[in-house]
Amino acid sequence: MNIFQNYRNWRRYRSAIDELSRLSSRELDDIGITRADIPHVARRGR
Repeated sequence: MNIFQNYRNWRRYRSAIDELSRLSSRELDDIGITRADIPHVARRGR
């Protein structure tokens, strides 16, 4: 069962990265993150 949970977590992480990457730099600035922060924010689920 652990493999399914890991896969689900990875899909959520990738989905968050994809969604945040589609935002403009101004929109990212509005929410207080930079493009370099995207992987970290996606991993923490901030």
